[in-house]
Amino acid sequence: MDLSQINPVLLIASLMVAATPILLAAIGELVVERAGVLNLGVEGMMITGAICGFAVAVESGSPLFGFVAAAVGGAVLSLLFVLLTQVALANQVASGLALTLFGLGLSSLLGQGYVGLKPPPTPRLDIPVLSDLPVVGPILFSHDPVLYFGIVVVAATWALLKFTRAGLILRAVGENHDAAHALGYKVVRIRVLAILFGGACAGLGGAYISLIRVPQWTEGMTAGVGWIALALVVFASWKPWRVLLGAYLFGGLTVLQLNLQAAGVAIPVEYLAMSPYVITIVVLVILSADKSRAPAALGRVFHATR
Repeated sequence: MDLSQINPVLLIASLMVAATPILLAAIGELVVERAGVLNLGVEGMMITGAICGFAVAVESGSPLFGFVAAAVGGAVLSLLFVLLTQVALANQVASGLALTLFGLGLSSLLGQGYVGLKPPPTPRLDIPVLSDLPVVGPILFSHDPVLYFGIVVVAATWALLKFTRAGLILRAVGENHDAAHALGYKVVRIRVLAILFGGACAGLGGAYISLIRVPQWTEGMTAGVGWIALALVVFASWKPWRVLLGAYLFGGLTVLQLNLQAAGVAIPVEYLAMSPYVITIVVLVILSADKSRAPAALGRVFHATR
């Protein structure tokens, strides 16, 4: 065992990269759930975004086009969820599970010709002077633009929900859609926009895995990240900054257990592999022990004619 091989600066920088796909997917799902909709199809939208982004980036040679395609792919797949739950008024849990299964199958079909290929590299956003600072530079100022975009989305979501009229309406729809409808708000329209936003964020998270974190295409490569994002929203009590904290906690533990394996720590690999999930859940359960509660209308079907 040689713990000196673990570089703490690279460890912290790597955890930010590992946390980004979870963060993007979770913040999108948070907006969806604050609107009163439970979408269990995050995993399916992420894997669809992963293959859409990968394929377009490879064919066009542009990572930017890849990420745009991933957001569009995730949003388009979320339209299927919209048709099922907001138009046909189907059960949201069953529809979300079906969406995940559909996304996994679709991505497997689309990705058959891209196994073994490498996408074009995504350039880092090195900030002059700041990137050269010791310790702080590599940790905070030498990452790709999508990582910073994820943090901006969290801050913007927090500000939207807390300080704007649009955020107030979104929360009102999630708490009591009948009252919101009685006040003249377009409940279905608001929920459709929230679902599309959640799908786009999930697609971006999936593309981050296939284009940056693991720059290749492998069937099922999201490996349950969408389910972690779903759990993260609940344990973070539907609060954006807690989602950020939870994503970084999970990312840090994931990177740490990989480094511990490389250092030859005398702990069975299986225990190290499961440790990020166990510790993250325990910590987030403790964080959610306050009296915060889920949106009152979460998962309930809205009937405009009532």
